[in-house]
Amino acid sequence: MTRTAIRTGKDRILTACRIAPTVLVASTLVIGGCAQRRGHAIPWATAILVRPVTPAPAANGAKETADLAPDLKPELPPPPTELAGRRPGPMRPRIAPASADDSPVPAPTLAPQLSPQELALARQQTNDSLSVAGRNLQAARGRYLNAMQSDLVSKIVSFSDEARKAASEGDWTRARNLAKKAEVLSEELAAQF
Repeated sequence: MTRTAIRTGKDRILTACRIAPTVLVASTLVIGGCAQRRGHAIPWATAILVRPVTPAPAANGAKETADLAPDLKPELPPPPTELAGRRPGPMRPRIAPASADDSPVPAPTLAPQLSPQELALARQQTNDSLSVAGRNLQAARGRYLNAMQSDLVSKIVSFSDEARKAASEGDWTRARNLAKKAEVLSEELAAQF
């Protein structure tokens, strides 16, 4: 008996769940009516003829009605005058023309101050390294060089030239370092033959 009572309770709930949405839709249609048949508040054909109703003047005169109406005159700033003449972007800097007697000033080089003994030693080491690099380059002349070896030769020549330039400027520390690099690379090249 309990089983049939439970079954009928479930059936009632299922039936109510199926019927409830249908009843809800039908009631909204009946209450709201059909959208096409409902008349508009103002017919569209005469909607353009509708004008707002202004309030009647007060007994005191026109003074109060003037206060009710807002002042709708917007105050706009005048338009800029140079709209078409302006270019987008920042202005270019103005550079004064160079005169004929202005010659380019070389950039100052920063070199450590060497004592006379250190200066003589740096000169000697630079010359020794450059001579070793030159001898190793002479040994490589006339030989077939692969891509890596020809790259080494170009680096050795570049370091040697920079070392000579630094020596002519009096920067013996930098000249010594560049000459040493050229020497090390030339010894690596000579070891491959």
